[in-house]
Amino acid sequence: MNGENHCEAEAESVRRRLPLTAVVTGVIACMAALVAPTIWGLAGAHPSRGLLALDIATGVLGCALSPVLLWRPVTGALALTVLAVLSPAATPPATLGALQVAQRRGFPAAAATAAAGIAAQAAQGLWRPNAGISFGWWLVLVTVGYGALVGWGALAQARRALVCSLRERARRAEAEQGRRVAEARMLERTRIAREMHDVLAHRLSLLATYAGALEYRPDAPPEQLSRAAGVVRAGAHQALDELREVISLLRDEDPAGDHDAAGWPQAVLADLPRLVEESRDAGGQVRLRDGVVDPAALPAAMGRTAYRVVQEGLTNARKHASGEPVQVVLEGRPGSRLVIDIRNPLPAGGAAAPIAPGAGTGLVGLTERVHLAGGELDHELTAAEFRLRAWLPWPA
Repeated sequence: MNGENHCEAEAESVRRRLPLTAVVTGVIACMAALVAPTIWGLAGAHPSRGLLALDIATGVLGCALSPVLLWRPVTGALALTVLAVLSPAATPPATLGALQVAQRRGFPAAAATAAAGIAAQAAQGLWRPNAGISFGWWLVLVTVGYGALVGWGALAQARRALVCSLRERARRAEAEQGRRVAEARMLERTRIAREMHDVLAHRLSLLATYAGALEYRPDAPPEQLSRAAGVVRAGAHQALDELREVISLLRDEDPAGDHDAAGWPQAVLADLPRLVEESRDAGGQVRLRDGVVDPAALPAAMGRTAYRVVQEGLTNARKHASGEPVQVVLEGRPGSRLVIDIRNPLPAGGAAAPIAPGAGTGLVGLTERVHLAGGELDHELTAAEFRLRAWLPWPA
């Protein structure tokens, strides 16, 4: 029902956009073109001046009332049907009225109008019989004609409703597509923000470690101080470059399309030795025990997730247990799963204050990343150590 109302509203809006004078003039001209031959034929068949005057008056009044069908189809059709009782000159406008009702109103209204039209034509046939055909056949032809008008109007209405339904479906599909694109962009931005946290948190924790060494060891040899200052300067520049690149991606209208082209570093498990070396250069005691895990055999997405797990584990150890040894163990095989175990003892007296501030969302984001990869993540803080374990499915 809503679709029919919508279609009728569209048709009404089209009629309102057309000049009123042009519409009325066009309808009257079309009706006059149909009524004039009818009156001409009636004048030849019935030379009576009284009937001819009635036919002319009825035809003119029918043409004048025809524009009412554009705004009040049922009212106009019934008025023209009453005129059709008086003269056959009103038959063309009356049949047009029945067609308009069938096209623009429901079947009950169309059927009622058609029944009224058949009754009017029957009354006209009794009053002014047609000499060329019997009354019975005349009534059959009239009934068939009005039935055809109702069927034609219903078919046109159904086609219009179908077109409107297809347009509405296309509009909704376009809106849905736009919503999906917006969601995809938001998800991509969220993923990039997570990458920014993982990369920059690791980078800044390294800088905090070197800065802490400069602060607490002012008596160190000048060579060590110079080396530490150089590392801090280089790391700060690198962190700024990475931050600038991430911000440019987040500002982009279509980050998904330009992400790979922008060259944002996608670390994989093969980069793990470099990550361990960076931690060792910062003074960390990292022991990597690899259970003969071939990074090339891992799927790319799985390798990136494994790398981020180890990176977050080293970053947390550097923040909360600076100077304590960290053990990283990787074990697994294709067809089973990859197990990542990271543990470090707590400093004497319990966990120390972090050397770099954090919002505590690293493990939350890491848990979500591992779950999206189909794995599990567990972390445990005991009286002696902090332990981080992750399980990732490794397809054969």
